[in-house]
Amino acid sequence: MAITAQMVKELREKTGAGMMDCKKALTETDGDMEKAIDYLREKGIAKAAKKADRVAAEGSAYILVEGNEAVILEVNSETDFVAKNEGFQLLVKELAAHLLAKKPASAEEALQQTMDNGTKVEEYINAAISKIGEKLTLRRFEVLTKGDSDAFGAYLHMGGRIGVLTVLEGTTDADAAKDVSMHIAAIKPKYVSRDQVSSDEIEREREVLTQQALNEGKPEKIVAKMVEGRIGKFYEEICVVDQSFVKNPDQKVGEFVKSKGATIKNFVRFEVGEGIEKRQDNFAEEVMSQVNKN
Repeated sequence: MAITAQMVKELREKTGAGMMDCKKALTETDGDMEKAIDYLREKGIAKAAKKADRVAAEGSAYILVEGNEAVILEVNSETDFVAKNEGFQLLVKELAAHLLAKKPASAEEALQQTMDNGTKVEEYINAAISKIGEKLTLRRFEVLTKGDSDAFGAYLHMGGRIGVLTVLEGTTDADAAKDVSMHIAAIKPKYVSRDQVSSDEIEREREVLTQQALNEGKPEKIVAKMVEGRIGKFYEEICVVDQSFVKNPDQKVGEFVKSKGATIKNFVRFEVGEGIEKRQDNFAEEVMSQVNKN
């Protein structure tokens, strides 16, 4: 039987499942709408889709290092309880292994790939949603590489609330690289060094600082000099090499790294849920929602 776009649309509206899943369900059931719904329910896809509009802003960051390659990823759940669940943690580790092996270009591409167990990544996550009972999402990831004479600094803070992966070039000192990652976790720089900051961003900051100085009543002839001084402070806020090292505030991070004969090639910092609009549930309601699931 020919599966029409209208049939796919109808099944999507009834189940909330994705277009490709709906098309496959209709194909497998010869266009029988009720059987297609059952098919999606059996696969756990319909149940997962019902949670699609829920907010998943908790979860965990995770890092997997294998030789000269490493992946850092963030997988979200609805509550912190689930982030501590063994099933959730296993899901995160297996997703990390897949991402490092297959290196998809995006999370969207990853969802369509087939894992070593023969299951599509999206279906594997949906199965976990059905079992765990919360919306789960592979939000983001990055794969980094290094040379034989370089070091990865892998650091997870508070069990994965923050994850930082740093690459130091010119040293195999993983402890030093981890110290840099700990600093980045705490201080949250945006860039490695000043040359990474766009001229547009600096110009915007200069305009703001100039206006601030004029509003403070400073004479125009000294404003430009003041602004350049404040631009220097701005660089210290956003560039890791210019920041005071958390383990030794008398030393800049750049100086610490240089003392190891190294340079910072790049870093990735993931903080769970950053940028996601969170629900305003209170703690008691969260506890009760967990109790009611058991």
